[in-house]
Amino acid sequence: MTALTIPGRLFLVRHGETDWNREGRLQGGQDIPLNALGRMQAEEAARRLKKLTPDYAAVDYVCSPMLRARDTMTIMRRELGLEPERFRIDERLRELTFGAWEGFTWREIRSRERELAQARERDKWGFVPPGGESYRMLAERIRPAIESLAPDTVMVSHGGVARAVLALIGAVGTADAARIEIWQGKILVVEGARATWM
Repeated sequence: MTALTIPGRLFLVRHGETDWNREGRLQGGQDIPLNALGRMQAEEAARRLKKLTPDYAAVDYVCSPMLRARDTMTIMRRELGLEPERFRIDERLRELTFGAWEGFTWREIRSRERELAQARERDKWGFVPPGGESYRMLAERIRPAIESLAPDTVMVSHGGVARAVLALIGAVGTADAARIEIWQGKILVVEGARATWM
């Protein structure tokens, strides 16, 4: 995979927590709303952004179309004193879909479909869940969106998208990218081939 270069800085925010996150359920393409902690995490991300870039009002804002991401972005912008609904939606930034596995916990999946769960453990980047998509497919989907970013951009998206971005810029290998923990309420600052949690 040829590494891409992001112009300027990307401030990548994973949406705040949902009840399914708390329960360890795979959300993927399901539109689950933020819970109370998730709303607080969105406010915290806004405060972090304000410290990271004093010109936060002048950067581009783009978001996944999914409810949990849109709500996170709206709360962030309100906290920043910006028009809450004034941001771009990019359909390509939606979360990795887990197909038939959505709504289940990993424990339930390992119990119900042990062989498939083991196959995924052997190749998290390339494995395609039943009716879902792999991280490799996700990276191909989001690559054009990442290549077309403005020089400084705030993006609210998902854990899977963040992992794919890390692989696309060459910050980590694909096997490692698929296993990295992506935090809610913090900001992943991507500049060149480097990514730092703030």
